[in-house]
Amino acid sequence: MFKFACLILLAQPVAEPEKPQEVILPGNVRWQAGPTSLPKGSQMAMLEGDPAKEGPFVMRIMLPDGMRILPHTHPKDERVTVLSGTLYLGLGEIFDVSTAKKLTAGSYGRTLAGQTHYGWVEGDTVLQLHGTGPWAVEYAKPGSEPRQK
Repeated sequence: MFKFACLILLAQPVAEPEKPQEVILPGNVRWQAGPTSLPKGSQMAMLEGDPAKEGPFVMRIMLPDGMRILPHTHPKDERVTVLSGTLYLGLGEIFDVSTAKKLTAGSYGRTLAGQTHYGWVEGDTVLQLHGTGPWAVEYAKPGSEPRQK
């Protein structure tokens, strides 16, 4: 009986082990057109995971100088690190430049799930976003969403 039990265990499918390490060097980051939830001219690179699915993800977003992202929310916390350039990040449904915080390269910010926020960049800016999917962007005011333009 012990031999039979061992054969059954060996016949079970074995899950693929996780990679012990994954390294992506700057020259190997694969940029593509940004998501439709961002204004045209943005670019993105998925480093890990899929924001449309359950589980963790890491992506980079490249925004050209002066790009504005109108007030919006996310269903889960947003975590962003500024890799280069400058991000101005504000809270609320009104795009108010006087209350936004200036995040320069090396800065980190977290916005809670459901909190309406907005931003714009000064200089070409690269952000690293990490979070947990499923991820979404919901704009606060009808007609302000880039997908509708």
